Amino acid sequence: MRHPHRDVVVIGYGIVGALACWRAAAAGQTVTCLDPEPGTGATYAAAGMLAAVTEADFGEPDLLRLNLHSARRWPDFAAAIERTAGTGIGYHRCGVLTVGYERADHDQLQRLAQLQQHSGLAVTPVTTEEARAREPMLGPRGIGGYWVPADGQVDPRRLMQALKIITDDHGVRVVRRSAAQLMDDHDGRVVGVVDEIGDEHPVDRVVVAAGYASGPLLAAHPRFQVPVRPVKGELIRLDGGLPGWSPESRIIRGFVQQRPIYVVFRAADDRTGGQEVVIGATSQEWADDRQVTAGAVFALLRDARALLPGIDEFAIKETTTRARPATPDNLPILGRSGIPGLVIATGHYRNGILLAAATAEALDLIFAGRELPDVWKPADPRRFHDQPSDHDQLGKSEGAPWVTTSR
Repeated sequence: MRHPHRDVVVIGYGIVGALACWRAAAAGQTVTCLDPEPGTGATYAAAGMLAAVTEADFGEPDLLRLNLHSARRWPDFAAAIERTAGTGIGYHRCGVLTVGYERADHDQLQRLAQLQQHSGLAVTPVTTEEARAREPMLGPRGIGGYWVPADGQVDPRRLMQALKIITDDHGVRVVRRSAAQLMDDHDGRVVGVVDEIGDEHPVDRVVVAAGYASGPLLAAHPRFQVPVRPVKGELIRLDGGLPGWSPESRIIRGFVQQRPIYVVFRAADDRTGGQEVVIGATSQEWADDRQVTAGAVFALLRDARALLPGIDEFAIKETTTRARPATPDNLPILGRSGIPGLVIATGHYRNGILLAAATAEALDLIFAGRELPDVWKPADPRRFHDQPSDHDQLGKSEGAPWVTTSR
């Protein structure tokens, strides 16, 4: 079966695919999205930290610049989503408290803080007493660390619900099937997608935003492939509604015997009244088997309760695992592929939620036929290929109204 022609087909409906659907539709394009299980991939398991500063690590200056670029856009981005969808997404610039369990852990935090401060980021040392004043749940072994006021959080599941409202309102057609292969014309332009049952979806432009599944899909294309792979992560959600505990949103990060751990306290949802505590996350080069392991649950609870013994009293609500789409250099793969009609938007790894604001901005520029800012150059899909740039000018959007120009 051959479906009616559309302007854009987006492959994948995680956070990146949903943004592509929204921004293409907002630019006046007709949009179809292919995904057998919309919204159930890596985004579903994400903790929702907007931690551009505390995610900064050695040897990743390009990723740091990109993360900071996106973090600056998050306030306007969140406001635009909430205004358009008519619902909250749990966005809070709550800051992050980093703490160490032992002296060696504090030393590791100190090295990272020096890197962050050298990059001009606001990172303030705190003593053990000051750390406990900020977080009364800290255990007796906790050692002072650093306060990072700029970082924050959002609820990824509420964010996806809001984007679903928006894309539905914009007439995006979601087909619950996977993409099997791309369609080329005689000139080598990508002109559509064949889905898993053999139906053809003819379009002017294809956006591949299928997370780690983007790799196998494009592996069948003779002229363009992406080195994206699954990295499994597991996390735990606790019921945060225990009487007497603070309902405020906050984030605690740290090291326990050199092992990283984070605990995200999420305030009550304005619809359900529920509070939650998210503990994460493991990282393993493994396929997306959707199996939560006993070892991962033990390790996460062991390290989280080493810093915050009080979490023993919270009930386990959910354990979740998904595979994140990773690349060789930990940078996303986003932009024009060099093949007319083909755009790549994948490989956001651990930063899909954080990079959402900048990704939406970049997609606006792509759909408007404009060049991306220099901060996106290291993420160019053609860094793995010697492909010339295509210059199709489909879409006439002038960019999202929430995009700011201040630095």
